[in-house]
Amino acid sequence: MTETIRLTAAQAMFRWLSVQMTEDGERFIEGVWAIFGHGNVAGIGEALHGIRDALPTWRGQNEQTMAHAAIAYAKTKRRQKAMAVTSSIGPGSTNLLTAAALAHVNRLPVLFIPGDVFANRRPDPVLQQIEDFDDGTMSVTDCFKPVSRYFDRITRAEHLLTALPRAMQVMTDPANCGPVTLAFCQDVQAEAYDYPQSFFEPKVWRIRRPEPDPREVNDVVAALKASTKPVIVAGGGVLYSSAEGDLLAFATKHNIPVVETQAGKGAIDWRETLNFGSPGVTGTDCGNQIAAKADLILGVGTRFQDFTTGSWAIFGNPSRKLVSVNLTGYDAAKHGAIPLVCDAKVALSRISAGLGSYRFADPDFASREAWFKASDTVTAAPVTLAANFLPSDAQVIGAVQRVAGPQTVAMCAAGTMPGALQVLWRSAAGGYHMEYGYSCMGYEVAGAFGIKLAAPEKEVVCFVGDGSYMMANSEIATAVMMHVPFTIVLTDNRGYGCINRLQQECGGAEFNNMYKDSNIETQPDIDFVAHAASMGAYAIKARDIGQLEAEIVLARNRSIPSVIVIDTEAETGAGIGGAWWDVAVPEVGNTEKLKLARKHYEANAARQRIN
Repeated sequence: MTETIRLTAAQAMFRWLSVQMTEDGERFIEGVWAIFGHGNVAGIGEALHGIRDALPTWRGQNEQTMAHAAIAYAKTKRRQKAMAVTSSIGPGSTNLLTAAALAHVNRLPVLFIPGDVFANRRPDPVLQQIEDFDDGTMSVTDCFKPVSRYFDRITRAEHLLTALPRAMQVMTDPANCGPVTLAFCQDVQAEAYDYPQSFFEPKVWRIRRPEPDPREVNDVVAALKASTKPVIVAGGGVLYSSAEGDLLAFATKHNIPVVETQAGKGAIDWRETLNFGSPGVTGTDCGNQIAAKADLILGVGTRFQDFTTGSWAIFGNPSRKLVSVNLTGYDAAKHGAIPLVCDAKVALSRISAGLGSYRFADPDFASREAWFKASDTVTAAPVTLAANFLPSDAQVIGAVQRVAGPQTVAMCAAGTMPGALQVLWRSAAGGYHMEYGYSCMGYEVAGAFGIKLAAPEKEVVCFVGDGSYMMANSEIATAVMMHVPFTIVLTDNRGYGCINRLQQECGGAEFNNMYKDSNIETQPDIDFVAHAASMGAYAIKARDIGQLEAEIVLARNRSIPSVIVIDTEAETGAGIGGAWWDVAVPEVGNTEKLKLARKHYEANAARQRIN
């Protein structure tokens, strides 16, 4: 007879999660972020309290941002570990949707456990229940379906016997990896069931390395041998495959230049002579020159997002071919690419074996040296001492760069800084963390928190503008309470400076982005130092670039977050590099500025090549 143990469904869920292990002998789900409400406090809350010694629970300040922390943790752990996040029904659940979309776009594992309505329907409509007048099965958690890699609604206690293994299979599948949502009906959380004891035996989950089809390898090798000016586009898949060393060895052996996407930046140390920076909209001049001349683009673990490809206008060689190495057939076949569906580390080994000792001609190393000289100029400390002088974002980056060490991780997500950092930040291996798949304002502070949780030995420097900071900053308080230190460099340009520049580049008037151009009665004077300090952080305003450098060094000795505020100008942006981005300009308008912008748009759109 099968031995059983009687548990509530919620107790069973977390007992099972606590024994799902990695090959290193650690829990795959490191812990659970929770904000309780009526839809999860009685069932899930009681279960988490009971297992708190085996599976820790942390309390966040906002459902979205605590999920961002969980996602950043998984990204930093290279998808080898993850976290779970639970909320109540209603607004608690919908607050998670942005984070779910972010995880989905970035192919990152996180387990969402939102509370749901009563499966028995006796007390309907319950507090916060969304009623669909035409569909009695509809719940607000149905909103998670398009932003989840696997979705299930737990309406019976025994559903866990199949739903939980399916959830883990998705989160540990390198090709199908992404967020999982198990919407947990609140009455079912509290229901008891006789679960087989064998269900709770520890299980080790291996993250596989899929082998390629030999025919696809042969196609890629033949395409490379037929080319004369290849370039490698390194994406996040290089990092998730732990293929950084393999990529460098491959590039060095065959003398192929490398450019890195936002997700792939830091795969190769910036000092490596074959590292030409980044391609596309936020690319380096030398990287874009290489990309424009390349007759073969070898994408490794990239989904070829529009910023990487300059909206498919940057790869200008009329005879160019596209090769895509990716774990998913969906990504590998994009834009007519020659596909190689397999793990990045395995692919590089197989392609290299096919090429043998073949080496390509030297790329234009002089363009790389010229780029570094130009970037040195824009990131140099300002020489002016004028009282009304405001530094640029590039000069702020330069300040952090000058005091950065081998353990420094620069991170960001939205606004001016992602583009400026991709162009200008000189990343040591593993020294870069950018959420740019969804470019989510508000990820920054929580994301820095999650990185530090995953890698406590690292110095995490969060670049955030005043706009993103105002959207989501409350996890500073959580980090203070947990004594998790990281450094926030808060650049205050008094509005949404990045979008304001884009608005003007697209022929528009300055409108509703900077505070000065918004429909308000009083210009704000926000005291960010006082605000951060009120949450318990160390906070200070740097009067200039020199003080910024000094404060970053001092922050390393603290056990709580440090917030360093510095006023910046909003007009310059990175000030160097870049390429065209397809942002549609109105065909009809009255101003000459708009007409010129449309003419420029049409000229660039004519260069786009989709296949």
